[in-house]
Amino acid sequence: MRRLTIGFLILVAAILAWPHYGAFSQTTLSKEVGENYMAMNAKLLCSGIFVSGRDKDEVIKNDLTWDRVPGFPGWDQIQVAIDQTRKSVTLSAEGIQVRTAVYKGDQGCMILPREGGDIFFQPVVLSRNPELANQKWPVGDVTEDRMPPEVDGPALNAALDFAFDVSAQPKPQKTRSLLVVYKGQIIGERYAPGFHKDMPQISWSMGKSITAALVGILVRDGLLKVEDPAPVSEWANDPRREIRIKDLMHMSSGLKFGSGAENPAIAFTAKDQHTYVYFAAPNVYEYSIRNEIESPPGTFWKYRNCDPLTLGKVIRDKVEGRGEEFLSFPQRALFSRIGMRHMVLETDRWGNFIMTGYDYAVARDWVRFALLHLQDGVWQGERILPEGWVDFITRPAPANKEKAYGGLCWLNAGKKYKSLPQDMYWPLGAYGQVAMIIPSRQMIVVRQGNSQMGGFDEYFEKVMQRILAAVKSPSPR
Repeated sequence: MRRLTIGFLILVAAILAWPHYGAFSQTTLSKEVGENYMAMNAKLLCSGIFVSGRDKDEVIKNDLTWDRVPGFPGWDQIQVAIDQTRKSVTLSAEGIQVRTAVYKGDQGCMILPREGGDIFFQPVVLSRNPELANQKWPVGDVTEDRMPPEVDGPALNAALDFAFDVSAQPKPQKTRSLLVVYKGQIIGERYAPGFHKDMPQISWSMGKSITAALVGILVRDGLLKVEDPAPVSEWANDPRREIRIKDLMHMSSGLKFGSGAENPAIAFTAKDQHTYVYFAAPNVYEYSIRNEIESPPGTFWKYRNCDPLTLGKVIRDKVEGRGEEFLSFPQRALFSRIGMRHMVLETDRWGNFIMTGYDYAVARDWVRFALLHLQDGVWQGERILPEGWVDFITRPAPANKEKAYGGLCWLNAGKKYKSLPQDMYWPLGAYGQVAMIIPSRQMIVVRQGNSQMGGFDEYFEKVMQRILAAVKSPSPR
């Protein structure tokens, strides 16, 4: 097996996690690429308006000004129609198929097919317990002003200043939220103008770690074992029956799944399977399981959306198999138990979660999710994740020789960030969405933003260096 350097591995995986590519081989815009790009922009604008509550023009200016696809018209050439009654966004431009995305409440926005139509499921209104906001942190939002003696307040403020200072960054990182927690207490929190603590922001591939947690809950309940073959009936009579739950968790299923990041000639076409789930409005679960196998399970690491989406199908089958409603399962089984009140897991038209990228959350909810893991899956005395689960997901995937990936989360075991603690692990999403968990320092750092220009890793390492320097290391136990 060809061994990749860790730097190249992280670069490739980060690109694969992102739905837009820095290089694009087509010199002229094909109708297929133009339509697919239009569909994705309609969805992202719909979510920006109806999920995040942002202004249309602000979303377009700050989030949708990519020039990754040559020939795609500028926004001065795109007609934007917003239907506040239907809660939909329709984009059109000369020579490109009109595409529409529609908002469906707690299931967020979804792309409709080119021929129109609607969805194939009944949306569910989730019980989010907003009254809990008045309780003390971490269940609620009432925080303490007292700063632990180990924290150098001015130094920490200077670290946050640096993080938000675009003039000090060779490539603007556009940080929108930065939240620092030490020993369970919020010690630093800041938002860019126009953003606030109750505004859900897109998390992209951080949602893969939500999938991991839901698998863990089913393992706790005795419905799944990571060593067992994935219970996908369509695989029962072919080589895919050897794919185990842990292979899917480790991005090592061996399924063949094309990517425009590896082959720019296919980007934003039907052959770009990794990104297809974001622009083509398929049944994402059925689409992900239908692919053939190209390498023995567990032997080759490849960052692909098919693996966590297959786990999504497994979760749905198990939840519905015991007579429970699927769309509210994450809220019932996980979010409400730990005070996460703003998470929006968007679905396809069949009600399947697209947790590989279309998920929105506030920074404080990502901190709560990280706290659950920092506390070994226990929340206020109640075990949410099974014993040993955090150890499992933070153990390097056997096929990932660089020790950079575990169970649907990233690791510093291979020293990607050389100056930072080796025990760090984190959910990671496109454009620098991070929930950094550092057990040895009893610290969590959540960052949200829009680092489209590159240079995020270098920037974030400098931010982390400054934050860690502002908090003295805890005394050995």
